[in-house]
Amino acid sequence: MGKKNLARRVAVPAAAVAMVLGLAACEGGGTESKGDGKAADSAPKVLSRAEAGKALNAAYKSTSEAKSAKVEMTMTMPEGTPGGGDMKMSGVMGWDPTVLDMTMSGSALQEADPTAPESSRVIMDGSVMYVDMGAEAAKEMDGRRWMKMDLGELAEQMDKSGEAGGGEMAKAMTGGLENMNQDPAQQIAVLMESPNLKHVGPAKVGGEETQHYKGTLSLKEMLDANSSFDALPEKDRKELVEAMEKSGLEGYQTQVWVNGDDLPVKMDVTMETPEGDVRIVQTFSDYGAAAKVDTPAEKDTLDLMDMLQELAEMGEGA
Repeated sequence: MGKKNLARRVAVPAAAVAMVLGLAACEGGGTESKGDGKAADSAPKVLSRAEAGKALNAAYKSTSEAKSAKVEMTMTMPEGTPGGGDMKMSGVMGWDPTVLDMTMSGSALQEADPTAPESSRVIMDGSVMYVDMGAEAAKEMDGRRWMKMDLGELAEQMDKSGEAGGGEMAKAMTGGLENMNQDPAQQIAVLMESPNLKHVGPAKVGGEETQHYKGTLSLKEMLDANSSFDALPEKDRKELVEAMEKSGLEGYQTQVWVNGDDLPVKMDVTMETPEGDVRIVQTFSDYGAAAKVDTPAEKDTLDLMDMLQELAEMGEGA
């Protein structure tokens, strides 16, 4: 397989996690999700925008306090694009502190490498991510099947030199993860800034009674509303905005279904890009579920930074 192919293989699950963690910063839209929420037969009062904002503010507070949840997710990206195809993810994630333990499966895993395993486990603890590369890949990694990525270290090295071992390859794999936040409360906060926020009405999702809200934001409105960009240095923020504009993304639509405990049961995001729609659907349960993760032992991991540096020295990392 070779270490260069290993680096490409790890890019797909890393990019998928980047999408998960970056929903609040990179959500897109344009087409309304059909979802699986069924409107109630009756026609109770539909809230005004101000009332919808108040209801979502309560959801924001409850979600922030919950700190973690179990998540089931599907992500569909246009075929032929990096990570193109379908991806399913399930597991637990926490947003205070940041932790994640998910199993991924779907055609997108084989997009970079047809020999990649049908499923892969991804663990994240703070800024450090571990990707299970599978038993076959372990043969190329001295028996170690976990690829380790310290996103903070990777970002720091890039900031110093403009490269991190593999240069552009490394940038593609991290996808700006070090600046992202998977907190669904942040997603709600951004939705609250939509100038056309709308309460659609009651709906049942998975047998649970919910209230359905949706809204759209232009790219500029999303950037202005998203506090996660405030921590970025001006240079990085400018580069990120330019990259998003260059991608053709103009804005996004997001939808959320909130239960009687003021907690989101489902979120649905659709991004329109020149290559086609990117859609991410998340369902949440067991808020407050234990989100502590057990990271792989050092003897079972290979550090991506070390591997990229080795490839760069060999002239293979470009």
